[in-house]
Amino acid sequence: MALAAEPQRRQLFNGRDLSGWEMAGPGSFTVEDGALKTQGGMGLLWYTGATFGNCVLRAVYKVSRVEDNSGVFVRIAGRPPDPWFAVHHGYEVQIYDADDDFHRTGCIYSLSQTLAYTQKPPGEWNVMEIALRGEIVEVTLNGTLVTVFDPAGPLPDRQFGYEPERGPRPQEGYIGLQNHDDGSSVYFRELSVAPLS
Repeated sequence: MALAAEPQRRQLFNGRDLSGWEMAGPGSFTVEDGALKTQGGMGLLWYTGATFGNCVLRAVYKVSRVEDNSGVFVRIAGRPPDPWFAVHHGYEVQIYDADDDFHRTGCIYSLSQTLAYTQKPPGEWNVMEIALRGEIVEVTLNGTLVTVFDPAGPLPDRQFGYEPERGPRPQEGYIGLQNHDDGSSVYFRELSVAPLS
């Protein structure tokens, strides 16, 4: 029996420069050995070429240290004027080795719990796939389903003022990458989208 072909993927990062991407905030991204690298302070690198609805977004990334912090934003409600816009008007799929399930890699930051923790050790590449299915967001990390988020379900209260505002997000929006802090070096070598299977 023949295996089904993988859907055609649209590459959003060309491996050479920041064509099609813009920075909001004081942080920045550089291209190093064919990968985007976070540096500087808090910032958001967002893709300007299109908004995305139902699809599967793939991010291939690695951290340099256990403490490194970043995230992949989906469903950003408009062109972000600053990095906090995406926090409060989008969903962040967290990249961080936190102690609790609402703030660790694979969760929708402070909104959903992770079902498993499958991030590889620093220096090893991870494959994160974020499936956007109507209101539902499903996150798979290294082949394991780690989050199924339904915004219509019960949501935890905000613990801190910097956590995202609760409330609906559009079913189609921009995507972006978080540069969290000056000490974190997170690398992204692939960002691509494909139709839902």
